[in-house]
Amino acid sequence: RAPPRMIMWTMLGMTTLPHIGGFLGGLITRSEVKTWYTTIRKPSWRPPNAAFPVVWTCLYTGMGYGSYLVYKELGGLTEDAVVPLGLYGLQLALNWAWTPIFFGAHKLKWALVEIVFLTGTVGATMVSWYPISRTATLLLAPYLSWLCLATALNYCIWRDNPEKKDN
Repeated sequence: RAPPRMIMWTMLGMTTLPHIGGFLGGLITRSEVKTWYTTIRKPSWRPPNAAFPVVWTCLYTGMGYGSYLVYKELGGLTEDAVVPLGLYGLQLALNWAWTPIFFGAHKLKWALVEIVFLTGTVGATMVSWYPISRTATLLLAPYLSWLCLATALNYCIWRDNPEKKDN
């Protein structure tokens, strides 16, 4: 069994990990929200810009802690952890990739395709986590809900802002 200090650092590290990509994505988003994002059409029901960093901080913390619970229940990076933590890692990579596609490259259609894959991967992660830790699975439920809202928002923005064709 690992010493308590090691357990604490593992929990803190896994809980913090998702925030790294969120912070880096925030660097891209910050300037684009004030420039490009103001020029595109958005649905009236979208959450206010100020809500996004607050929501993502909560969601990243929940998913990170959930990953720790799964890791702990499976005894670390064991053979049994390959699928549940592999799916978690895949969804985290997809999560981190969305911001550069949408806000960085302004590729609304590709961002929509990407977020659909992300949402499906989060669902698959939840299915793989359920037999291991129901608490960890429930920690992903708000994230999946938010992604459904974000997917609908991405779709409406893509639909209402046709990409210009190069001549």
